[in-house]
Amino acid sequence: MDYSQAAKQIFDAIGGKENLSAAAHCATRLRLVLHDEGKIDQAKLDGMDIVKGTFSTGGQYQIILGAGIVNEVYTELSKLTGIEEMSTKDVSNAGSKKLNPLQRFVKMLSDIFVPIIPAIVAGGLLMGINNLLTAQDLFIEGKSLVDANPNLADLAAMINTFANAAFVFLPILIGFSATKRFGGNPFLGATLGMLMVHPDLLNGNSYGEALANGDIPYWNILGLEIAKIGYQGTVLPVLVSSFLLAKIEVTIRKITPSSLDNLLTPLFSIFITGLLTFTIVGPITRTAGNLLSDGLIWLYDTTGFIGSAIFGLAYAPIVITGMHHSFIAVETQLLADLAKSGGSFIFPVAAMSNVAQGAATLAVLLLVRDAKLKGIASAAGLSALLGITEPALFGVNLKLRYPFIGAIIGSAIASGFLAIFHVKAVALGAAGLPGIISIKPGSIIYYIIGMVISCAVAFIVTIILGKRAMKKQG
Repeated sequence: MDYSQAAKQIFDAIGGKENLSAAAHCATRLRLVLHDEGKIDQAKLDGMDIVKGTFSTGGQYQIILGAGIVNEVYTELSKLTGIEEMSTKDVSNAGSKKLNPLQRFVKMLSDIFVPIIPAIVAGGLLMGINNLLTAQDLFIEGKSLVDANPNLADLAAMINTFANAAFVFLPILIGFSATKRFGGNPFLGATLGMLMVHPDLLNGNSYGEALANGDIPYWNILGLEIAKIGYQGTVLPVLVSSFLLAKIEVTIRKITPSSLDNLLTPLFSIFITGLLTFTIVGPITRTAGNLLSDGLIWLYDTTGFIGSAIFGLAYAPIVITGMHHSFIAVETQLLADLAKSGGSFIFPVAAMSNVAQGAATLAVLLLVRDAKLKGIASAAGLSALLGITEPALFGVNLKLRYPFIGAIIGSAIASGFLAIFHVKAVALGAAGLPGIISIKPGSIIYYIIGMVISCAVAFIVTIILGKRAMKKQG
């Protein structure tokens, strides 16, 4: 393959050096920040065999090339543009300047939560495995696997301990990631998180019972009573506290002599932020977080299958805007408080949307004759079924439109079906076929039925709409 020629064609199609602000690449995609995306010759890009798809998100224009190819093309593109090699973070920061305030807020949440997803996924999936071992009637009528095989009891207990760790100490993970994102020392952020779940504090999960019984412990400092309550499994309190910590640290560092910086800046940053956290920020944001969770649960329970169907219909369009990244914070809160929420209703809807996009993309294989489009559709369709939808969504379905319509209809019907049976996830994972292990044991069969409905409806509607579209074209 002539990578230099491919780079030259892409270079010309994006409007040349004058239109390029920043460039980097990830494992499969060129990630470009352009001054004016209106100057892109989309038809030229679509006609290139090497280009598997394109899409614009987060202020970046991304060109899907594939693993092993993208780095070669990027090297040749760098020679043409004269732009020095940049990290994807540099390009992301450059692209964020083009975003509106809401998009910047969503990107901020994404920057904080995406790095900690592996820890949450690991804990969640271990929780799912523990549920498989301890759920009644899942494999054996009237018994769990542990009941039938008592020698598995300690294994289940160990897995449960491993599973809970990420959620018990969630403020530490968020404190590290959020403080780093806000420009502070991430290790101070982790220290703040440790402070918020210190074992000397009343466990936050026991707060409601202690409040009802009047057993809240307090620090009495010069007549000021400060509740000694932990923040296990919370999201909003540590987010706000981390923001304050980063700003306080930067401010103190500016006014502290360099010779005393390493001594005084950490000391005052942690003390001031900790004091604000337990007196003002924590109590207010704990209440706000509880209201948010209660509101979402009420909305889901009240709107039922109609609300879930509307969410399923809108999920893919939300993905196009990039705003689905904001759901990570909400899901984390729901999963951290399973006793109240029962799990996340967002994950099953996301899974129905993803498999619908995959089924619609595979339906395109039966409708089109273009060899390149068939190749993209086959790989992208399978990827979407496994939970990765960008190639299918941007490379096939949005371009042809009718498979996108078929997919959101399939997603809506399946999501409504899941709501009837209150299907929820107890873990994060790949929102697609592998997501079965993330679902509450008693709801797994309904999740599987939902996937079948989503795929079947999306596939059939795409075939019908596709044939109609082709008749109109001649």
